[in-house]
Amino acid sequence: MSRVCSVCGKGKLSGNKVSHSNRRTPRLYSANVQKVKVVNENGSVTNEYVCARCLKSDKVQRA
Repeated sequence: MSRVCSVCGKGKLSGNKVSHSNRRTPRLYSANVQKVKVVNENGSVTNEYVCARCLKSDKVQRA
């Protein structure tokens, strides 16, 4: 399972690493994704990856 938020779908972002001489090489930025226990709609508890923004804005109910 990849590290993607199960609520909003946020995952890895691409960008450039910029050196002191301003050379650009591609790199990946990882999302701040935490593995938490989540209560689903049917009442069961599962472990899912949720990003920090969804945790702070109470978009998910923790167990």
